[in-house]
Amino acid sequence: MSRILNLINFHLRRDVAACRGGAHLGLRTICCTSRKQAEESDASSALRKRWKDTADTVIIGGGCVGVSVAYHLAKGGVKDVVLLEKSDLTAGSTWHAAGLTTYYHPGINVKRVHYDSLKLYERLEAETGQAVGFHQPGSVRIAGTAARVDEMKYQMTRTHWNVTEQYFIGPEKVLELFPLLDINKVLAGLYTPGDGHIDPYSLTMALAAGARMHGAQIYNPAPVTGLIPTADGKWDVQTPHGTIRANRIVNATGFWAREVGKMIGFEHATIPVHHQYVVTATVPEVKALKKELAVIRDLESSYYMRQERDGLLFGPYEKMEKMVLQDSWVRDGVPAGFGKELFESDLDRIMEHIEMAMEMVPVLKEADIINTVSGPITYTPDLLPMVGPHQGVRNYWTAIGFGYGVIHAGGIGKFLSDWIRNGEPPYDLIECDPNRYGKWSDVSFLCAKARESYGFNNVVGYPKEERFAGRPTSRKSGVYELLKDKASMGFHSGWEQPHWFYKPGDDVEYKPSFRRTNWFGPVGRECKLVMEKVGVIDLTPFGKFLVKGKDSHKLLDRLFANTMPKVGLTNISHMLTPTGRVFAEVTITQLSPGEFLLITGAGSEGHDLRWIEAEAEDGRYDVDICNVTEDIGVLGIAGPNSRKVLQKLTDEDLSDAGFKFLHCKVVELAGVSVRAIRISYTGELGWELYIEQKNMATVYQAMMEAGKDEGIDNFGTYAMASLRLEKGFRGWGAEMNCDTNPLEAGLDYFIKMNKPADFIGKAAVQEIKAKGLKRKLSYITLDTDDIDPEGNETIWHNGKVVGNTTSGAYSYSSQQSLAFAYLPVELCSVGQKLSVELLGRKYRAMVIQEPLALTEPTRTRLQKKAKGKA
Repeated sequence: MSRILNLINFHLRRDVAACRGGAHLGLRTICCTSRKQAEESDASSALRKRWKDTADTVIIGGGCVGVSVAYHLAKGGVKDVVLLEKSDLTAGSTWHAAGLTTYYHPGINVKRVHYDSLKLYERLEAETGQAVGFHQPGSVRIAGTAARVDEMKYQMTRTHWNVTEQYFIGPEKVLELFPLLDINKVLAGLYTPGDGHIDPYSLTMALAAGARMHGAQIYNPAPVTGLIPTADGKWDVQTPHGTIRANRIVNATGFWAREVGKMIGFEHATIPVHHQYVVTATVPEVKALKKELAVIRDLESSYYMRQERDGLLFGPYEKMEKMVLQDSWVRDGVPAGFGKELFESDLDRIMEHIEMAMEMVPVLKEADIINTVSGPITYTPDLLPMVGPHQGVRNYWTAIGFGYGVIHAGGIGKFLSDWIRNGEPPYDLIECDPNRYGKWSDVSFLCAKARESYGFNNVVGYPKEERFAGRPTSRKSGVYELLKDKASMGFHSGWEQPHWFYKPGDDVEYKPSFRRTNWFGPVGRECKLVMEKVGVIDLTPFGKFLVKGKDSHKLLDRLFANTMPKVGLTNISHMLTPTGRVFAEVTITQLSPGEFLLITGAGSEGHDLRWIEAEAEDGRYDVDICNVTEDIGVLGIAGPNSRKVLQKLTDEDLSDAGFKFLHCKVVELAGVSVRAIRISYTGELGWELYIEQKNMATVYQAMMEAGKDEGIDNFGTYAMASLRLEKGFRGWGAEMNCDTNPLEAGLDYFIKMNKPADFIGKAAVQEIKAKGLKRKLSYITLDTDDIDPEGNETIWHNGKVVGNTTSGAYSYSSQQSLAFAYLPVELCSVGQKLSVELLGRKYRAMVIQEPLALTEPTRTRLQKKAKGKA
């Protein structure tokens, strides 16, 4: 047995706080006597500071994230920034972190966070005079399977239009960057120059020094004991040293986030997990190297490894069944006094990964372990942090749930600072919105998802990926029990929603792929159903709000760029940011005078509700806003036979004359009162039916029975996505978001510049229009084979990157791939030839006139016009 295995028992309980001594390449030391002395001095000096009783912003938590928020706010010119730390700066997860930094992230938006972090870390030492121990030897993600190679090609096309440098490399280049590998186990690598690692302690102290340089006050030890909201939207932040009246507070407390949240009635979806990494003594082969090793991530074996002085540091992510949650802290709180303590290490739990690491890096077999670090890090159910203002209370912001706080700290500090100072997010980061969770994300769900996310940390990341732990939640539509065994379900903000439906003979397994897979044929069948007959879809996950009161019309006229619909009518409206970017797309119906029903996408529920509530509060509008998302179910019925089916169930006149497009009526279907809106996101003849959850199954079963002769059947969201793209319908979060303005997105029709109300973003849109556009949303077809665009792929022209797709799908009616894409205005002409990169290959593409297929209302109108001329 190798020496590393023989030494495990000896080092199992070794305390990481033992100073590792010496220095090599300036790499970090986790804990030293000088550090302890500095912290004690810092704490005592803080107690002698003059206590501020007012502040613009109080940040709670002195880890690298919280200190970064303080640094960026103060540097951005915000006066009276105060940070409160309960014990010592870095206490919690920061001080024991492995300190990895990378530009890479599979998500398009979070790449920006990483980019801003690294660019800050590169200049921070020069700016503050504080060494940060930043090393940038680059990093390599190792592919050992064909699926992993595909994943890397998939990520390359999502990076070429991004600012980050990234390269798909062969085994020889991988070996050059990390010459200690057994290269026979390597098929390829994803190389990111500029990646590396940083000393988390030094980083935090440099950020603190920078914050103080720009006028921020840091108090520690200063635990927060109470948070009391005031009538004018401010906060009284209570501590043993006194109370601070703050305009806003930022919860950046790491694994204490739930405890701070509970002070004001929130149970944040965060949970501490145990993470271990191992540090070796000097390895002769490492010491002999002329340059520092690149950081590697062996994805199949699920561990990272980097150089630590003349040895190696490697940290695995064990499987779901072996990883450990600190769930007692969720129930009982973090033990008093815990801050710079560690858990007892358990190398048996990660032995499988140690053995795999020794096979990949054979020099490990003779290495000695000198330290095993086992400490708490914070997870959310989806492994993304919770960043931004919180819905349901004024001026409460969060920066919590960071499983990778070191790489996120710099970018998130900048993101939050920009948002606080400018009144809107600097770019789209809705996947990190703190309002994406609700009461449905209870402790059992949280534990199941955190366990899954940790164990699946390095699995292949497919498009349209589904993860099944913790499902279903308490959010079940009224037809869920009827549909759950007939369909492949997707997870949308706690809801189960059918993606596609099974028929006898179909392959019903979950088979994610970068290419067309087992759902491709069934989805085509569902598109044909809706185009030729009639289909029913469960749309319950939509976010649904009722807005009523004396000032309801006035509020909505201020929030939305479109005019408000008259009673009984519906329209599509957009909320814009002050700088004229698209914050949300909402369907609005005026139900009765001054009473409006607002419908938004499932993923935007809390995001949009918070924005609406904030404007209502800030403008002191006399309105009542109620979230009825869980009370009301929604069924969509669409297709040329949809009218025939519904007409069998009601006496209401459903003809074109009796029930016009974008009109709303209360009708009785099968003895149930239903609010029906004539609209369909498939672009076909259809209605959306808003029903009390308890009556959904009754209406659904009545429609299915009534529609037998018309060929009625179910369809899912994959078919709806293909059909909406054929009709040229834009989707929020893809074609429009906080990175786009409505003019470049082709939303001119919905932006009523002549309406009297001064809607948010109006002046900015006028300025954008006057300056002219540099890019526009275009509609393109692609010549592909067994692959279709998903969105965020790179577009090439004459060997240069010129744009990116936003969403894509296969058009079953025209039998070709279709996508929306942002292109420079000079390349937007119909007939323009381009190339779209998919899995490392460039496919021919062409700009076409949109839409590919006319909507049913347009077809009907043209038919009537033609008859009139005949």
